Amino acid sequence: MLILILGVLLWAAAHMFKRLMPERRAQMGDKGRGAVALALVVSVILMVIGYKMAAEIFVWAPPYFLRHLNNLMVLVAIYMMSPAPKKGVILNGLRHPMLLGFALWAVAHLMVNGDLASIILFGGLLSGRWRKSCSSTARKVRGQGGRKEASARMRCSLSPPSCFTA
Repeated sequence: MLILILGVLLWAAAHMFKRLMPERRAQMGDKGRGAVALALVVSVILMVIGYKMAAEIFVWAPPYFLRHLNNLMVLVAIYMMSPAPKKGVILNGLRHPMLLGFALWAVAHLMVNGDLASIILFGGLLSGRWRKSCSSTARKVRGQGGRKEASARMRCSLSPPSCFTA
């Protein structure tokens, strides 16, 4: 389980590196892209190995009908993560269809997997995407009304970030 948690944390850290340490990332130049890509590959490998090695600790038993809903949600998520939404009218109102597709994919997998390893994996990936969307929204708000106002707006929000809608 520790390898899985390390993989999820490394994945989140690699995605947040540019936001947390922008000066350091700028100093690295193109080498920084390679370092982040390598960290992401290592994190995916750690997540796969950790998920396979994790003991099956069942937290809840999902109802059978959720499998059908899961299949539909994953199909929609794959469409949203493809380049197609940029050209179509169906998802034209969304600002970040790939981000929303990834979140939908993670939620779909959380619905049908009731074991602890799945909750850590898909919940960790989902929370990482949510943090990234919140931080991008906070940056936009900061530019409009100051740092204190931005942090007040972003604090403890349970609703989807405004970057999901146009």
